[in-house]
Amino acid sequence: MAEMVAWDTASLVAARVARQQTALTAYERASLESDFQEMTARAEGLVEAETGLRSLAGPARARVTDRAQWVQANVASFQRLLRPVVARLGARAERAGRWNPLPAQVSRQVAGVEVGLILGWMSGRVLGQYDQLLIEDERPEDQDIVYYVGPNIVSLERKYGFPPKQFRLWIAIHEVTHRVQFTGVPWLRPHFLSLVERTLAGIDPDPRQLLAALKRSAESIRAGRNPLDDGGLVSLVAGPDQFAAIQETAALMSLLEGHGDVTMDRAGAELIPSAPRFSRVLRERRRQRGPAKLLAVLIGLDAKLRQYEQGERFIASVEAAGGPQLMTRVWEGPEWLPSWEEIRSPQRWIERARGGGRPALQPG
Repeated sequence: MAEMVAWDTASLVAARVARQQTALTAYERASLESDFQEMTARAEGLVEAETGLRSLAGPARARVTDRAQWVQANVASFQRLLRPVVARLGARAERAGRWNPLPAQVSRQVAGVEVGLILGWMSGRVLGQYDQLLIEDERPEDQDIVYYVGPNIVSLERKYGFPPKQFRLWIAIHEVTHRVQFTGVPWLRPHFLSLVERTLAGIDPDPRQLLAALKRSAESIRAGRNPLDDGGLVSLVAGPDQFAAIQETAALMSLLEGHGDVTMDRAGAELIPSAPRFSRVLRERRRQRGPAKLLAVLIGLDAKLRQYEQGERFIASVEAAGGPQLMTRVWEGPEWLPSWEEIRSPQRWIERARGGGRPALQPG
């Protein structure tokens, strides 16, 4: 079966959208590369001291990209991630006699344009990224990289008069925290990837799935709920197991993003006096308005942005109840991760964690 997405089209569309940027000068690029090599190494020590977690994968490697390069890195990641899903869908469609090459080619191009628009738009907002989706047995030189999107960082520094050295260390701490989470907690990466695989495994090309999703959406609206609140469009076409995986993934990412923000503010507190201002500006930047708000809701980014705040509130509640020691329980195993309900109501997790008994693993 051909790929579900025309990745060449996605790359082309994203690159055109991403070109709407001011190019870096050679001096600015050299400054960014030098600073982030230094800041990434420095951030590792700060993060390990603050969190008690230590990477088992050796020193972090920094890479400064422009927007188009960030897009290409994510396209490569998505292609590898979706490869087994494409194979399953192809076999399923052919067995069911639903495989028609012409409509498939059209849908691939449409999907390529949609993915390209989303990636191109996001490339103008991302500051840094640690990509935990990459598969370790392919192109090892491109694995385990902490990316920094140079034009976006310089643009914010110029617009708000941020001190570059402080701002770059602050960003590095957040991204390195994610790397330490995934390389310092041995079970976390395979658990996360299993959730992603469960989500993708539920994708069904049958239009009846979409009709059922629209019916559920209408029921949610009548009940006064936004059907897109729990993860964008993908949540509408999710079957029961897929939706459960989406909820588990949302809870995990809320915890990790909240932990990243908390660590970012604490680990560099003495070295980054401007951190409170950085935090205020970026929180405001996360609040989308107008057409950007609609796009963020449709693709699930709006839900992701709420994860930062919900995760921070969860951590604050846990530490208020039992100090940092209670918080360390989340790293003991997937059975101790908070559910989505527990993220929203931290007292439930606090009572479970203090109960002494080991809970059963969640499905999957």
